[in-house]
Amino acid sequence: MVLRLPDDYRIDPEDPRAPLQETWDSMSPEQRARVVAMLPSEFTLEAAPPPEGDTHTKAATGARFTLDAFFRRIGRRIYISSNLAVYYPGERYFAPDVLAVRDVEPHDREKWVVSTEGRGLDLAIEVHVLGSRQKDEIENVERYARLGIEEYFYFDRRRRILQGYRLPSAREGSVARPCVYRPIVPQEGRFSSEVLGLDIMLEGDRLRFLHGSDVVLEADELITRLGAALNEALASKEDAERRAQAEADRAQAEADRAQAEADRAALLEKDLAEARAELDRLRRAKDPPG
Repeated sequence: MVLRLPDDYRIDPEDPRAPLQETWDSMSPEQRARVVAMLPSEFTLEAAPPPEGDTHTKAATGARFTLDAFFRRIGRRIYISSNLAVYYPGERYFAPDVLAVRDVEPHDREKWVVSTEGRGLDLAIEVHVLGSRQKDEIENVERYARLGIEEYFYFDRRRRILQGYRLPSAREGSVARPCVYRPIVPQEGRFSSEVLGLDIMLEGDRLRFLHGSDVVLEADELITRLGAALNEALASKEDAERRAQAEADRAQAEADRAQAEADRAALLEKDLAEARAELDRLRRAKDPPG
């Protein structure tokens, strides 16, 4: 049986969009599941943003893996992904270089459909390397704020510029324009992220995340540090084993010396007993009983 979708919903392969919220609400669970399955997670070259090469990929995936590994180590429930298709109701899809959503299960996903997940993104990071900066530097500032994404960071890797934006909270007075970002003012080059609970800064031409005064290690740095710690532990283990073996050898040598002394004493005792017996025999032979 083929489930019919509402007449006011169609998927345009050139511009796939999730249904408007009122259309979604009118669907059955089976229809919703069909819609989610139909929404693409990969796109044609015409629909997808132009590729920007390894420099862009390393910056984006490096940030994603650094954050994901850090939150898994500390046991915090926060979903981190990179270049994941995101569908807001009725909106053209987009795929941030890095995205974060707090307090959700960090399991693998093929796409983020807001109506299915029950919430939108909390943070987006875009990395610019080639092409026009218009989308990341201007258009996304308006669009992400309108969609209610709490924080947005823009990293121009070539110019080594980092900018951060945050939606005003209710206590800051945002009744008139609730969907307009305010710039995050850096402190000593560090931009605070309330979503991540970390600071973000530039170190040369790469993003760095800081937890208090500690730098969150990237994968290669963590591997190097863990490798050094493992080598140190192995060296300490081998040194301890050498000392233990030397001590065992010394103990064995002492035991061997003690055994030799005991054997020598036993031999002397035997010789003494034999000498006494011979002396008694000689005495008896010299003075036979009368």
